[in-house]
Amino acid sequence: MPTPAPPALPLRDRRLVVGGLALISLVMTLASGGWAFRSAVNFGITWSCSLIYTLVLGLGNRALWQALQRRYPLVSQTRRRLWWLALASVAYTSTATVAVTLGLSVLGKGSPSTSPQALLLIAGINLVPTLIGQLIYESRHAFQQWAENQHRADQLAQASTQAQLDALAQQLDPHFLFNSLNTLAALIEPANEPAQHYVEGLADVYRYVLLSRERATVPLAEELAFVQTYVALQKVRFRENVQVSYDLPPAALTQRVAPLSVQLLVENALKHNEASQARPLHLRLVARADTLRVENTYQPRPAGLAPGTGTGLANVRQRYALLGAGQAVEITQAGGIFVVALPLLPA
Repeated sequence: MPTPAPPALPLRDRRLVVGGLALISLVMTLASGGWAFRSAVNFGITWSCSLIYTLVLGLGNRALWQALQRRYPLVSQTRRRLWWLALASVAYTSTATVAVTLGLSVLGKGSPSTSPQALLLIAGINLVPTLIGQLIYESRHAFQQWAENQHRADQLAQASTQAQLDALAQQLDPHFLFNSLNTLAALIEPANEPAQHYVEGLADVYRYVLLSRERATVPLAEELAFVQTYVALQKVRFRENVQVSYDLPPAALTQRVAPLSVQLLVENALKHNEASQARPLHLRLVARADTLRVENTYQPRPAGLAPGTGTGLANVRQRYALLGAGQAVEITQAGGIFVVALPLLPA
C-alpha cells in the first residue's frame, strides 16, 4: 500500500547538525594533541581536516537516513529499514573515509599513511560515531512515531465518543424502533411480500448501524452485505434506474473498512446524480491492490437543487486519517466517471 513520506527535517535541525558536527570536529582536534598544538597553523590544519571528515560523513549519513525513512516509513518496516541503514552506513562511511583520506594526502594533509591497513583503521574509527549518530536519529524518529500514534488514538477516541453522544441525542430508543417495525410488519397483509421485505430491510439497516457504531473498523464483507441491503431498499424507489455491480475478490472481503463509509459513498451517488429511465445511474464497487473504488456515472442533477456541502466525504477522509490508513482517500472525476478510492485496512 502506498504510504505518505514523512516530512523533511526542519531547517533548524540542519543548522543544529552542521553546528554539532563542527563542535565534534573541534573536540576531536583538541583530543588529538601532539602535532596540532605546536602552532596555530597546525591547529587550523588539523581542525580543517577533522571538519571535512565530520561534514562529509555526518551530512552524507544523515541523507541516507532520511532517504530510507521515506522508502520505509512504516513501523512494520523498521527491521528492514535498520538492516539497510546499517549496510548503507558502513558502505558509505568506508568509501567516503577512503576518498577523503586519499584526497587530503594528495594535498599533503591528513594521515601520513595511506596503506590499506591505515585506511581500514581510519574507516573503523569513523564507523563508531557514525553508527551512534544513526541510532540517535532512529531513536528520535521512533519517539516521534509513538507520539503521533498516541495523538491519533486520542483523536479517534474523542471522535468516537462525540459520535456516540450525538447519536444518543438524536436517535429514538432502539427497542421502541424495533418494536414499531415489528408492529408495522404485523399490520401488513401476509400476501404483501414486497412490503414485508422492505420492513425487514429497514430493521437490518438499523441493526447494522447500531452494532457498527461501537467498532472502529468492520470487515468489507459485513459492510458489503449492509450496502446490498441498502441498495435493495433504494431500488424500491429507483427500480431499474439504478444499476450496481461488484468486482470484489474473496481476499478483499476479509480486509477492513470504516463502518458505514462505503454506504455513505453509495448514498452520495444516489443523492447528487440523476437516476432516470433515460439516464440510469451506474455504480460499481471494485477492489484492487488494497484499495476499494466506488465508481458512479457522473450525471449531476439539474440545476436548482441544493448542492452538496461535501461534509460526508470530508468526514470519511478524517475517519480514515484517524485510523492511520497508509494512503489518503482519493476523489477523482474524469471521463464521465466519479471515483472515490478508499484504502482497505489490514485484517
